[in-house]
Amino acid sequence: MIHHHRASLLVHQHRKGEAAAEDALPAEEPGGGRMKELRGRLADYACQHRKHGHDALLRMLAGFALVSCLLLLLPGSPVSATMDELLQLGRRARHDDGAPAPPCADVANDTVCCDRTALRTDVCVMRGHVRTQAASNSLFLLLPPNSSRPATDEHIRPYTRKWESSIMSTIDELRLRSAPEGAPSRCDVRHDVPAVVFSTGGYTGNVYHEFNDGIIPLYITARHYNKKVVFVMLEYHDWWMTKYGHIVEQLSDYPPIDFTNDRRTHCFPEAVVGLRIHDELAIDAARMPANQTIQDFRLMLDDAHRGRIQTIIEEKKEAAAARRQEHRGSKRSRQRSKTALAEKPRLTIISRNGSRAIENEAELVRAAAGAGFRVAVLQPRQDTELARMYRALNASDVMVGVHGAAMTHFLFMRPGSVFIQVVPLGTDWAAETYYGEPARRLGLRYLPYKILPSESSIYRKYANDDPVLTDPDTVNAKGWQVTKQVYLDGQNVRLDMARFRRRLRQAYDHWAQRHRAGLGVEQRIYH
Repeated sequence: MIHHHRASLLVHQHRKGEAAAEDALPAEEPGGGRMKELRGRLADYACQHRKHGHDALLRMLAGFALVSCLLLLLPGSPVSATMDELLQLGRRARHDDGAPAPPCADVANDTVCCDRTALRTDVCVMRGHVRTQAASNSLFLLLPPNSSRPATDEHIRPYTRKWESSIMSTIDELRLRSAPEGAPSRCDVRHDVPAVVFSTGGYTGNVYHEFNDGIIPLYITARHYNKKVVFVMLEYHDWWMTKYGHIVEQLSDYPPIDFTNDRRTHCFPEAVVGLRIHDELAIDAARMPANQTIQDFRLMLDDAHRGRIQTIIEEKKEAAAARRQEHRGSKRSRQRSKTALAEKPRLTIISRNGSRAIENEAELVRAAAGAGFRVAVLQPRQDTELARMYRALNASDVMVGVHGAAMTHFLFMRPGSVFIQVVPLGTDWAAETYYGEPARRLGLRYLPYKILPSESSIYRKYANDDPVLTDPDTVNAKGWQVTKQVYLDGQNVRLDMARFRRRLRQAYDHWAQRHRAGLGVEQRIYH
């Protein structure tokens, strides 16, 4: 179940004050006058010794180079400070390829920086000698004995729903401390790449939240490391790694660390604690290296599942060959039937049990077949292998389903495919916000089907003029629990097939147009 929140409560504050955050030009530091005097003397020297030709010029250049090097290396000199600033600017330019760097993107050594400006998440960066201590739920930044930096003590719950106090209270809290002493005295495991620390708790177990709150933010946070990063997981789940391990391997070359149960002291040169998040199932290209988008994320999903899917295909071929051995008689007729099916567009129905089920699903299957589709029905379960879902939907031209967490699987479809979301009463805003707009950003043809009151099971429970049927916004304004009880948990749909066939025709026409243009076929890599 998705935990809804109104748009008015999610006015994004990521960019608030970005213009005001630009650094002011530094004032001239002590020693600036000496620099001007030095430049003047060197210029006078060059002018006075022009008649001596190349020898004088070489002596002047050698002297200038020597003084320049000394100034660059001398701590506190204005040239040294300027060069440090230039290096910081270079790091910022490399970080986002021209995109504005987020707060704490550039952190000096021996520093803890926490960005708490975003509405959805907190992110802290520790740079220097970072050490883990699972027993105290702490990460230490070990400062040099002569460091002038003050000790730091921060607390963070590394999960991307910080406005939702009820779920955040279930997330383990980490303590981040910087101090010259008190940290573990030795490193049991020394890493030469950064760590990204996050929780796989919260609403994990719901596919929407697994992607929106976890997988996509992990991609946003870690992609620019080019796999040279270690993931440190709070509330580690074996089943989560079984399900998403192929994706994790696309983002990191290293095995993840179970923070709670791995009692060894791990040492890192840097740690990012918490994940960055942009929007619902979204990636903001302006805030990503090389302007990466949700379509780049989907290509990464392709790479993640390719190997396992090829194995599934080979297994199916072997099973089919075994069946053919048993039934050799009607080979020619089966071949003609297979060819005819291959020419039809594929439509996959995501089936639901319990609430928001399609009561006349069998009728929907017949109608879709009659409209010219090759129809499959999928009913995802908690233990359904993700690669099998990915294969089925990547090969589909159309996906049909009722609003709910399983609609997250539109991420597995090829750009240009069709997504028909059945929108029950009272779910218009959520259907558009969580799935409609994200599907368009992925490049899908989104066709919402908003049901009439007569197509809802609650039509049989309430009078025709009841606000539950006539004014769902008023009912939703009473709060999440009312919405959940009335519209999410208490409603099924019975499609008016005369109305719904129009959506099927639109989907078929869209496929036919692309098929005639030769689009989409080459993208389908999983048959």
